[in-house]
Amino acid sequence: MRLKFPVFLLVATLCAAACEDTATTTPTSTAPPITDPPYTGTIGKNNGTTFQFTSTARGSVQATVTTLDPDSAVIGVAIGVWNGTSCQLVQVKDDAIQGSTVATTASGVGNLCLRVYDSGKVTDPVTYSVTLVHP
Repeated sequence: MRLKFPVFLLVATLCAAACEDTATTTPTSTAPPITDPPYTGTIGKNNGTTFQFTSTARGSVQATVTTLDPDSAVIGVAIGVWNGTSCQLVQVKDDAIQGSTVATTASGVGNLCLRVYDSGKVTDPVTYSVTLVHP
């Protein structure tokens, strides 16, 4: 009988330790989305412009072509990661028209970029405005 009690005590201790909830929960906070002032400019044939911006948290990144002049223009719009010298494109729309949206997800804080360019369909200069919403 002497051996049974210490074995029982050991088993009970191990079960209690195994059943103890040691997981901790970290509250997640969602940063409110930031709407940048519209990115505007003019692109010509075989031309483009890159804009850099910073994501402050994980979340949705969305660029919307709000205006094009002429209205019938077709341009390229892309969202990417800024590597310090260039924009590494992640989400691309080569046939963007007025009202088109390009969207992706930022994995966290970091330097991102918006690229507006001629995707081979610009013959005369195109004036554009692109609204960007990001975390």
